[in-house]
Amino acid sequence: MPTVLIAGGTGLVGTALTEYLLQKNYFVTILTRSAAKPGQHPNLRYAQWNTDTQTMDAAALAEADYIVNLAGAGVADKRWTKARKKEIQLSRVSSGQLITKSLKEISNKVKAIINASAIGYYGADPTIPNDKPFVEIDKTDTQFLGETCKLWEESVEGIKELNIPLIKLRIGIVLSNEGGALKEFKKPLQFGIAAILGSGKQMISWIHLTDLCRMIEYAMLHEKMEGVYNAVAPKPVKNKTLTVELGKRITIQFTG
Repeated sequence: MPTVLIAGGTGLVGTALTEYLLQKNYFVTILTRSAAKPGQHPNLRYAQWNTDTQTMDAAALAEADYIVNLAGAGVADKRWTKARKKEIQLSRVSSGQLITKSLKEISNKVKAIINASAIGYYGADPTIPNDKPFVEIDKTDTQFLGETCKLWEESVEGIKELNIPLIKLRIGIVLSNEGGALKEFKKPLQFGIAAILGSGKQMISWIHLTDLCRMIEYAMLHEKMEGVYNAVAPKPVKNKTLTVELGKRITIQFTG
């Protein structure tokens, strides 16, 4: 089976993707800043990289058939101070630059690179479901998230010079019981409070964690896939709709 090299393999998506691939008998190598260590699964190992010094384990890259880059500081983990914004952008740009640099310098057999981005590229979703939806060729939003996604995607543009298929997935809000946004949505509901934002008409473009893992694998295995794709479910929902449905699911009664 192929070997998949994952950057950002310890986050919500990276952890789920690793488990998904191991269950299908892939070999998985996770890039880590810590010293390389053996994995707890026979098909799993860790390799060292450092985005500050722009260095990577050459053997790990040479063995890889596919690269999935999910690396980046959590957008919602901390308050957006000036320093935090810089960290969010730099963590994404430096990882993309290191992967591009390493592919150019180290002999490899990589067949495709899947690089994460986000639907923050476009800015806020329309508030009315019937409004024209965003498409991949729309312009970048000029706010912080849009600019961050733009820089993130540009950091791997140099890969195109190597004639290796590059797939950029602009990922929506990832829903999973394991953590992430869904956990935050549920918190007030556990106290009987429906935290509907404003009018509740704000549209949320989402994707289930398992579907995202499947999409990443699909992108790896289909050689004709290249360019930008929106990794979201077919139908976005209103904030109010999502909140009410979650309330029903966890059997908490509320009004409003």
